[in-house]
Order: sequence, then C-alpha cells, then structure tokens
Amino acid sequence: MLNADVSKRKDGAIARGVGMMTQVFADRAENSEIWDIEGTRYIDFAAGIAVVNTGHRHPKVIDAVKAQLDRFTHTCHQVVPYENYVSLAERLNALVPGDFEKKTVFVTTGAEAAENAVKIARAATGRSAVIAFSGGFHGRTFMGMALTGKVVPYKKGFGSMPGDVFHAPFPVPIHGVTVEDSIAALDKLFKADVDPDRVAAIIIEPVQGEGGFYDAPRALMVHLRKLCDEHGILLIADEVQTGFARTGKMFAMEHHDVVADLTTMAKGLGGGFPIAAVTGRATVMDAANPGGLGGTYGGSPMGIAAAHAVLDIIDEENLCDRANALGSRLKQRLESLRADIPEIADIRGLGFMTAVEFNLPDGVTPNADFTNAVKAHALKKNLILLTCGVYGNVVRFLAPITIQDDVFAEALDIIEASIRAARADVSE
Repeated sequence: MLNADVSKRKDGAIARGVGMMTQVFADRAENSEIWDIEGTRYIDFAAGIAVVNTGHRHPKVIDAVKAQLDRFTHTCHQVVPYENYVSLAERLNALVPGDFEKKTVFVTTGAEAAENAVKIARAATGRSAVIAFSGGFHGRTFMGMALTGKVVPYKKGFGSMPGDVFHAPFPVPIHGVTVEDSIAALDKLFKADVDPDRVAAIIIEPVQGEGGFYDAPRALMVHLRKLCDEHGILLIADEVQTGFARTGKMFAMEHHDVVADLTTMAKGLGGGFPIAAVTGRATVMDAANPGGLGGTYGGSPMGIAAAHAVLDIIDEENLCDRANALGSRLKQRLESLRADIPEIADIRGLGFMTAVEFNLPDGVTPNADFTNAVKAHALKKNLILLTCGVYGNVVRFLAPITIQDDVFAEALDIIEASIRAARADVSE
C-alpha cells in the first residue's frame, strides 16, 4: 500500500473541507515516532496538535484503557454512571487553579467544552454576550466559530455566526498591538457596542494556539480579572491546547497568577483518547438545570480511564519540569541561528509550547512562504512540523513531552537544517 494511492482514494471519499497537513498515512506510532503505511519513520513534532503530550501509546495509558475495555465500554454516564468519572472530576477540581470549591462536567471535544462553558456562563449570569479575542481559536462548531478570531479557513463560507459575540484585539507587540491597545479596545467596546452589564463571559487562551503561540501578557490577565470582578463577568480560560504540562505547569494560567472562573480542557487530558472537560466555581457550574449539560459520549469510559493514567504520568515522570528543559534547549538552538537567518523575527514559548516566527528580512512583513518552506524541508527529512498564526508565518513545536533524548537531538538537527535550507532557497 502506498501513500499516493490512499491519497487518491481520500480525494474521492472524504469531504474537501477536511484539510490535511501531510499526505503521510499512519500505520503505527510509539512515543515521539510515527511509521507510515510504506514503513517510513517520522519524528512527530505535532503530537496530534498537543494531544499526546505523554507520547503515542504510553504503556500506562494503554494498560488503563485495556483494563477498562475488559469491564465495559459505554453506558452513558447520564443513564448508568461510573465511579471513575466522579474520581476524575475530583482530581481536576483539585488541580485546576483557584482556591474555591469547584465542580466539573465531561464532554468529548474542545469545541464542546467551549460551547458548554458559554452555556454555563449564560445560565449563571442571566446574560448573553461573550467577548473573545482576535487570533483566538475555540473550535469549529457554530459557537466555536463565532468565538474564534480568524476567518480563513474556519468561518469562510459558513454564513452568519451566533450573535452577541464580540472581539477585542489580542496584544501582539511584534504586530503592533500592545496591552494598552487591547485595554483601550475593550473600553471602547463597552462604550460603543455592548453594555458590560450584558456580558456573561470573557474567554481567552492564556497562550494562543492556532493564533501563533502568543502568551497573554500578565498585565492583560490582571486587567481582565479586575474588569470581570467589577462588572460581574465570568472569566473563561481556554486551556484546551495549553493544558497538562505543555507550558511547564499543569495549566498555563498558573504562569499569570490570575484565576479563571471556568476552565476548558481537552487534547492532552486523554493522551490520544477523546475527552474534554469544563471545571469551574461550584456555584457557577451548578447554574444549569439537570439535563442541560452532558452528552451521550461525554466522559466516555475509555477517555476517563486514559485521563487518570495521563495525570499519573505527568506527576510520576515530572513532565512539567521536562517541558521546561526541552523548551529551553529548543529555544537555545533556534537562538543560535539568528545571526545567519534574518527571517527569524521572534522565538518564544512557555515550557515546551515553543514557536519561531518568520518575517521578511525587513523584520516587519510576515513571511508565510519561508515558513512553509521550513515545514516542507523538515517533512522531506522525516520531521512533522505544524504552522500557525493569523499570517501563517509561525512554526509551532508540539512534540510529546516524553520524547526520547536521542530523538529530540535528531529533531533539533533537522530543524536547523530545514531553516538553513529555506534560507538557501531565498539566496538562489
């Protein structure tokens, strides 16, 4: 079986709207490595978009899911509940930042978590409006699209979005938007477009994912918390991509010394198995009436079992510390290239949520072509990279935090070689 043959079948069988970063079809995977159907080995610096933080097929995750398979696979927690759903909620209630009583609901995807957070906020406040940020990503459902601050490809062609969603600019100094600009825009929003007393929630990624791996400045977070407290607005932290050791702490909000009222999570929680959650203030979480939250597959037994194992692995293998160490090594390697690569405009990241941004040599104009060239050269050398950013000029690095030292060293060499190859292309 060849990748090219399956790709042709894919074109005839799968909707065009399902975009694919590569035409490499996976056959098996282990920790940070994937082998395709032709037997070719790849180093995975995507991790299923920050899903397998604990690596592909971590033995403890596999053992936990196998044990659950031998007991039952589905009952629907709303019909016949199960204890490990309760105990996982207890663990998240203790782990999510905030020195107050918390409760949790489990769903299946990050988009579903965002939707439910908005539902809960509206039920708790009796208000309808929500404020999100430019460049933010919160899912592909209709409310997820409305919250997302990027049109192409997420909103293009899908018609009108749900109402009462407003956007403020996210501070990105490299693109000329300061914290002061964002704060001023929020003030203008309250004066021109929406009464703050009608706002149920402000939702923000503590580090933007799809938007470009921009860390929310602490000054903005402090202002948002003050604003929310002043007007009775709930603060929602979207930790879907940032959660579970990726940024060097269990949750990225821990970097900001600011506590959200509601936290959404998914991706890394399940170690490759679908599960998502909303955790928040108990009084807020209890605002929805019985039956108003949940879903047939919400908190599936497989996902719950996997999530328990993931939390054990993060603790036992000190993955927060490892994320910091790996991110530091990667950033040092990238910094060593600055003198030779004028396209490098910025190197940033908390923990192992690291990115490099490429501009034209003028240092100002985003350079998506150079970025895509780096990604293409890396793929030719069997390293899978992802791009992101509103301008498509950022390479984000999301390898499993459990990546083997020798494989990581190999990947660093490929990253450097790919960046230098992209520079050579420009010089020709």
